[in-house]
Amino acid sequence: MVACRTRVSSCIVKTMNNTTLTFIGGGNMACSLIGGLIADGWDPARIRVADTSTRRLQQLSERFPITTTTSNSDAADHTDVIVLAVKPQIIKPVAQELASIVSQQQPLVISIAAGIPASALGNWLGKSAAIVRTMPNTPAMVQSGATALYANAGVSEDQRSTAESILRAVGIAIWVEDEAQMDAVTALSGSGPAYFFLFMEALQAAGQELGLPENTAQLLALQTAFGAAKIALESNEDAATLRRQVTSPGGTTEHAIRTFQEGGFEALVSKALLAAANRSRELAAEFGNES
Repeated sequence: MVACRTRVSSCIVKTMNNTTLTFIGGGNMACSLIGGLIADGWDPARIRVADTSTRRLQQLSERFPITTTTSNSDAADHTDVIVLAVKPQIIKPVAQELASIVSQQQPLVISIAAGIPASALGNWLGKSAAIVRTMPNTPAMVQSGATALYANAGVSEDQRSTAESILRAVGIAIWVEDEAQMDAVTALSGSGPAYFFLFMEALQAAGQELGLPENTAQLLALQTAFGAAKIALESNEDAATLRRQVTSPGGTTEHAIRTFQEGGFEALVSKALLAAANRSRELAAEFGNES
C-alpha cells in the first residue's frame, strides 16, 4: 500500500504552469484545495474564486494572493477548469448561470457537490460539457484527504490528468468507472471521518470510566488512532492481518475484540454504511432533479 502521495508530481508541475483554475464557492474545501495547490507550486495568479460573501473573499485574499470576485460569470470566463464548490442545494442555479460560458468555451468542470450525478450537471451545463464528479472528505483540510473521481464521456485524458492533479493536492485520488459506486464512496470515505471521530470519542469516554484523567484518555485515544492508521498505510498487509498480528491468544486485546464481535460490530458498521449510501441516493434524487 502507498504510504503517502508524492508531494510534487510531474503532472502537477506541468498542469500548474499553464492552467487557469476557477473555484465557484470559497468554502472550506475550496480553501483546502487552494492551499494544497499553491504549496505544490501552482501559480496563485492563475487561481480565481467567486463567492457571494465578500467577507469570505476577503479572508481568502488575505491568505492567498489570488483573484476574487462576487461574479460567477466573471470568474468562469476564459478559464481552463471550473471547480463547483457549492452546496448541493444551490448547484442547479449556479450551473445554469454558467451554462453559456461552459458551452462556448468548453472548460473542464469539476464538481465536489455530494450526491449530484454527472448527468444532472450535464443537463444544466450543456450535454457536451466535460464533467468530473468527485467525492472528497474533510481530511482534505489537512492535506490528508481521500477523493474518488468519476469522469463523463466528454472528459479527455489530459483533463482526467488535470482533475487528478488538482485533487491530489489534498491527499489521494482514486478513479471509479461506474458512477453508481459514488454512493458507496460517500458512505465509506465521504462520511467516514465522522465514524472514526465517534469511535475515538467512545474510546476516550471508556478510558475515563476506567479511571484515566480526561486529557490522558483523549491523547491516548487520538495517538492510538493515528498510529494504527499509519501502520496500515505503511504496511503491505490488510487490516484483518494486522489485527490478528496484534491480537495475542488469550490476551487483553482478544477479549476486547471478542466483545465487539459478540455485540455485532461488523454488522452494525455494514448497516451504518448502507444507511449513508441510501441517504446519498435520496439526496441525488432531491437535489439532482435534471429538469
